[in-house]
Amino acid sequence: MQLDERKTKILQAIIRNYLETGEPVGSRTISKYTDLNLSSATIRNEMADLEELGYIVQPHTSAGRIPSDKGYRFYVDAMMEEKGREVADMKEMLLEKEDKMEALLKQVVRVLAQSTNYATMISAPQIHRNKLKFIQLSRVDQGQILAVIVVEGNMIKNHMLDVPDGLDDETLLKLNMLLNTHLTGLPIEQINLGLIAALKQQAGIHSAIVGEVLDAVAEVIKEEEDLEIYTSGANNIFKYPELADHRKASELISTFEEKQALGALVQENLSDENNTGIQVYIGDEAPIRNMKDCSVVTATYELDEGMKGTIGIIGPKRMDYDKVIGTLQSLMHQLDDLYKK
Repeated sequence: MQLDERKTKILQAIIRNYLETGEPVGSRTISKYTDLNLSSATIRNEMADLEELGYIVQPHTSAGRIPSDKGYRFYVDAMMEEKGREVADMKEMLLEKEDKMEALLKQVVRVLAQSTNYATMISAPQIHRNKLKFIQLSRVDQGQILAVIVVEGNMIKNHMLDVPDGLDDETLLKLNMLLNTHLTGLPIEQINLGLIAALKQQAGIHSAIVGEVLDAVAEVIKEEEDLEIYTSGANNIFKYPELADHRKASELISTFEEKQALGALVQENLSDENNTGIQVYIGDEAPIRNMKDCSVVTATYELDEGMKGTIGIIGPKRMDYDKVIGTLQSLMHQLDDLYKK
């Protein structure tokens, strides 16, 4: 028999309450859940049906009910299905956003080069401040569990954990609740030794599993993704006699083609927490050696959920600074709106 929506909600409320308190759950406790809006008498009748169907059991004559193995299985399967849908939706949304973003950035850097007559670059946004969204632990087989870790910006990573002794459904559920209750929405810098020790203590004999999951979270967040940099207008360099010297021009164009030095410029900009505006580098101030005869103007743009990138315009020292800075200021304000369309 398939459970209707009301029975499902009552069963889920019983299991959540029991996992939190460890005490049998009565109808009066469940009636306090505002989303149910049911009387104690109605809930008692529904609980009697759930007991008859084998989803809950009564440990003592006068006590409330606790979940049976069948009840745990129903709860875990429903939770995994819901989380699976969330992860699938996130992946689909992320792929769509990435395609949209790549096309947008290529268009922006091309238009920027055309409007300024200088060489231009823009980096794809990177996650700059990372928070954990949620962790989902699920059993793959008797000796392995899969940790699905979702961090800020909807980055999704999977990590396999070996569990030689296996985990039952109740333990797996409690670990999921322990991790998500304490870690969801928490910045990575706040996951410190004190918090880790407290979580391990609460996990008891399963402290090693919690430790391994936290190690995986740290690895995921610290992973450096390949930095995408889009460039345009490198040939504009030849329009300026002071940069048109064969050696200078070759070095500049090589810098644009290889992009390694541009990557260092981006990382320098993004590593400065206070750098959210426009930076102007003139001559030797430029962080890239091959650009000592140029001026480099950069701007850090920020999208939702802490995603940051760098826009750069490279030209002669006699560049039109008013126009360049005005263009970048306008672009920074527009980019977030363009991204969300």
